[in-house]
Amino acid sequence: MADEYGSDFLTIVDEDGNEYELEVLTTLEWNGSSYMAVIPASAGDDEEPEVSILKSVEEDGESILCAIEDEQELQDVYDQIMELLYEEEEE
Repeated sequence: MADEYGSDFLTIVDEDGNEYELEVLTTLEWNGSSYMAVIPASAGDDEEPEVSILKSVEEDGESILCAIEDEQELQDVYDQIMELLYEEEEE
């Protein structure tokens, strides 16, 4: 999420121990859950980065990010995030 302080970045580790650095475009609280729209931090300016939407879930008392399995939930969250990003862009 870009603001006057710059972008937010986070590093995630997959099940195989591989690390990925991601840039957080925006976060969304919706229907009692937290979501993040992210792109790879290594994406170059000349290529269109793929936006991923991740959901924060509690597992063993720890917050983890995971892919959204339900297609309808993914579409609903995508619509909400796009609306939020366009609002931020207009400001």
